[in-house]
Amino acid sequence: MLERPSLYIDGQWCAPVGGGAFEVFDPSDASLLARVAAAGADDVALAVQAARRAFDSGPWPRLPGHERAAVLRRIAEGIRARQEELAILEVRDNGKPLPEAQWDIADAAGCFDFYAGLAERLDGEEREVPLGDERFRASVVREPVGVAAAVIPWNYPLLMAAWKVAPALAAGCCMLLKPSELTPLTALELARIADAAGLPAGVLNVLPGLGSEAGAALVEHPGVDKVAFTGSVPTGSRIMRAAARDVKNISLELGGKSPFLVFADSDLDAAVEWIMFGIFWNQGQVCSATSRVLVQRSLYPSLLERLAEQARRIRIGNGLEDGVLLGPLVSAAQHARVSAAIAQGIADGARLLCGGEPPADRPAGWFMQPTVFADVPLQSALWREEIFGPVVCVNPFDDETEAVRLANDSEFGLAAAVMSADLERCERIARKLQAGIVWINCSQPTFSELPWGGVKRSGIGRELGEWGLDNYLETKQITRYESTEAWGWYMK
Repeated sequence: MLERPSLYIDGQWCAPVGGGAFEVFDPSDASLLARVAAAGADDVALAVQAARRAFDSGPWPRLPGHERAAVLRRIAEGIRARQEELAILEVRDNGKPLPEAQWDIADAAGCFDFYAGLAERLDGEEREVPLGDERFRASVVREPVGVAAAVIPWNYPLLMAAWKVAPALAAGCCMLLKPSELTPLTALELARIADAAGLPAGVLNVLPGLGSEAGAALVEHPGVDKVAFTGSVPTGSRIMRAAARDVKNISLELGGKSPFLVFADSDLDAAVEWIMFGIFWNQGQVCSATSRVLVQRSLYPSLLERLAEQARRIRIGNGLEDGVLLGPLVSAAQHARVSAAIAQGIADGARLLCGGEPPADRPAGWFMQPTVFADVPLQSALWREEIFGPVVCVNPFDDETEAVRLANDSEFGLAAAVMSADLERCERIARKLQAGIVWINCSQPTFSELPWGGVKRSGIGRELGEWGLDNYLETKQITRYESTEAWGWYMK
């Protein structure tokens, strides 16, 4: 069993004030993996004070962007130097297959490199703005928002930390990171890597703990200027309410029930491959998972047959085993939620083509077979609510108009995908889909250079790309009166 008895606050490893701890379990066999220090409200207060000092009087916000970039690149190098170790830790903590974890860790390093480049571009960024009155000269500058709190989910533990920490540090903010209590281990290792990279004390503080305690205390603390959250809609709503008291800057990346439109002229095998990648990657525990698949009616029967056939062939098991492409769900509670959604779908009349239950050869751990439903009632919870598991729902459509209507008939709007040999149609539909992300002839590719976020109940704001950096910057105008003439409004 791993022991992580300390929090990372103000550049030091310290025991929590109340001495609390929580347990972390290996999803593949439900065994105890680690005992981790639990931050409480007192620890959060100490961390906020440290971040506040670092921001108000420390060097980090006042460094030139290229000097911050050098530290970010050392963090990226530190992640790469420990890539295999971190990937294995991620598998044991989260359950995902090792090749996915390796991909995630590499992406996390790349994210720090990307924002190092944007930090360099902040140098000398002050921009003159032409005015209609020659007596005045004005410029615009961007400055760090201040002390930022990031509350991250369990599905991509280190990568979600990178998505928030890297742009915040690039902007010159000081950061408080609260990882999920289900998967806190790689976030603590990120603190070690950042410390070794020379990040000044107080600039990054890592506070594992329960959402109801450490998370709530972070969001409500008046010393926090910015809150960035990725997770469920109900929790996002609570964060909005809490942040409203102090009118905090917030960004929220919330749930999804993303559609995938497949037209009859699509290549069948390519469609099935991308459908599976869109829902079975990371056990379907992906906010952007294309879990609602709409297939043109003439292709519908053959696609269902091929999809069920291929889904049954996916190897399920411990993510450290060779050839495994579907690991366990992250926790007993998540397994119970997915199981309940499947049972409700069957009760509502959806046609179960494959899966729907744990694999017989995996008596321990929180496994679920890849599950495919067809002919799903459009008003059922299975079709409309986020399941966050390896469960895909498939329905037919007749024409483009119906496909777009069905795709947009959702309270969510994070992502969407369309597949067709007719690229003009794909481009046309992409502009009609109500989503922050649209993929053409693919599903789920994610790049640090591009904005990530949704519309409707899928959230507020964008992460990644230059838009992710904007999350942690405030824009200031500086206007100068340069005329030698007296203003003379009152004193003539």
